[in-house]
Amino acid sequence: MINKRRKFIANLTALGLSMGFSSIANPISGKELNKIIEGRIANSSEDVTEDEGFWKTIRQAYPMTANNINLNNGAVSPSPLVVQEAVNQYMEMCNINPSYYTGRILSRTTELTRQKLAAMAGSESDCIAINRNACEALETVIFGIDMQKGDEVVLSKYDYPNMINAWKQREHRDGIVLKFADFSPFEKDDAFLAERYTRLFSKRTKLVHITQMINWTGTLVPVRKIADVAKRKSIKVLVDGAHTFAQLDFKIPDLNCDYFGCSLHKWLCAPIGTGMLYVRKEEIANIYPLFSSPDSVSKDDIRKFEHLGTRSVPIENGIVHAIDFHNLIGAKRKEKRLTYLKNYILEKAAKLKNIDPTMTSSQGSPGAIAFLSFRGTDPNKMKKILEARYGVYASFIKWEQVEGLRLSPNVYTLKEDLDWAFKGMEDVLSEK
Repeated sequence: MINKRRKFIANLTALGLSMGFSSIANPISGKELNKIIEGRIANSSEDVTEDEGFWKTIRQAYPMTANNINLNNGAVSPSPLVVQEAVNQYMEMCNINPSYYTGRILSRTTELTRQKLAAMAGSESDCIAINRNACEALETVIFGIDMQKGDEVVLSKYDYPNMINAWKQREHRDGIVLKFADFSPFEKDDAFLAERYTRLFSKRTKLVHITQMINWTGTLVPVRKIADVAKRKSIKVLVDGAHTFAQLDFKIPDLNCDYFGCSLHKWLCAPIGTGMLYVRKEEIANIYPLFSSPDSVSKDDIRKFEHLGTRSVPIENGIVHAIDFHNLIGAKRKEKRLTYLKNYILEKAAKLKNIDPTMTSSQGSPGAIAFLSFRGTDPNKMKKILEARYGVYASFIKWEQVEGLRLSPNVYTLKEDLDWAFKGMEDVLSEK
């Protein structure tokens, strides 16, 4: 960690800038880091999507080891060093006098965090609640919305399993009806995907649950097309944005949804155990919080969804540093790089023997998630060999029609990392 930190500082110095990382009162500023990135861009082309030198500069901000290539950022991403150092310092501060620093000092920054998240989301700050992960955010709505026996919810079998199970619990407990949209997880036709949801709408439909990006395959579901039809029928729209927020460049209100939940420890690279819930202003009073709060029955204050008891304020304070780092890279620049890496993976995958193109992600949509399916090769065995022999960490996926490897790079991933991963795959596929 110390060596990496020294290397990062040395890199900054080489670019004509220097700064301190140790002072909690003066953490690395967005203005200073922005100069570093802008300075690096000035020495490259205007579009740095394929500029490996630029992304090597970004890589220095992360705790990396030479023998560990993380291609499972779709699960949890590491935080940049500046975020880790801030959280560690906040934690040290709180352990001097927990009740004082947690309750009276660091908790004051909650509203700043809310405002910065709202700016990213393109919403009012009074629509944003800080949670611990996407499951907590989404289940707040799933268990908090009022439904009667016979009310219908439209969802998909490719939604995240925890969400499906939450709805099944409401089905068992309250007698609601679940209707599952049927489609291939590799479907590319937006009109067809939208129709698979909207064809299930009826007079009894109260809500449609849409996973914006299917976490297994990276397939984008056309939320706005579905939401527009739903709104004309007075159907509420809940969006699982676990794999889109801070990965793709968009604003939540543009989706025309009522509720949106996501984790922040995936593509925002915020501290592990952070998440966000968006609720349309006029809907806040209609949702019960998971944990009781003052006047929780009808209160229209978004903060009622943050009554969790004792919480990790140091971790939540780290969110601001992650937002600053994300903004320094730039949302559009980040999306273009992640899409480029995904496409590079798919181009190399197309040259592998035994690859099954009908069950493999295809180019054409933005985002980092690439899914590879193989004929005659056990993908779980390949995953284990890649880890043991090559230090490459991917994700083995087996769900419904999907079985294979998911590769999900991040901004610190270089093409040489992907080349090494495919060297490992080629070796495995060439073995008897």
